[in-house]
Amino acid sequence: MATTSDQQLVAAAIAASQQAYIPYSRYAVGAALLASDGTVYTGCNVESASYSPTICAERTALVKAISEGKREFTAVAVATRDAGSPCGVCRQLLYEFSPPMRVIMADMAGNIRVTTTLKALLPHGFGPANLQVE
Repeated sequence: MATTSDQQLVAAAIAASQQAYIPYSRYAVGAALLASDGTVYTGCNVESASYSPTICAERTALVKAISEGKREFTAVAVATRDAGSPCGVCRQLLYEFSPPMRVIMADMAGNIRVTTTLKALLPHGFGPANLQVE
């Protein structure tokens, strides 16, 4: 199985950002989520005039992957104009599946500015292990 490089994930995230529906914020976000089997799921942000139903690119990619039966992930690339970080809601939902996941933040030119882990972005995160009954 061929491995997907960080630059390939960033390129996929940038391509996904081109589909963003952002009439209010004008802040396009693309995400590319790497499943443990090498499959890449992309997503973009989709805004709504009533704001609360807006969904981020990272969650779009995750929901696509989950709906196709994937549950294990190794990395996510996020591309924005300024290499923005995943929001708190995205961090929490991604943490559900893979606290050690690598998080790659890049700008729209493809420059990787930050590579870290989800666990570092959400220290002391709350996940499935917290709900285990002894």
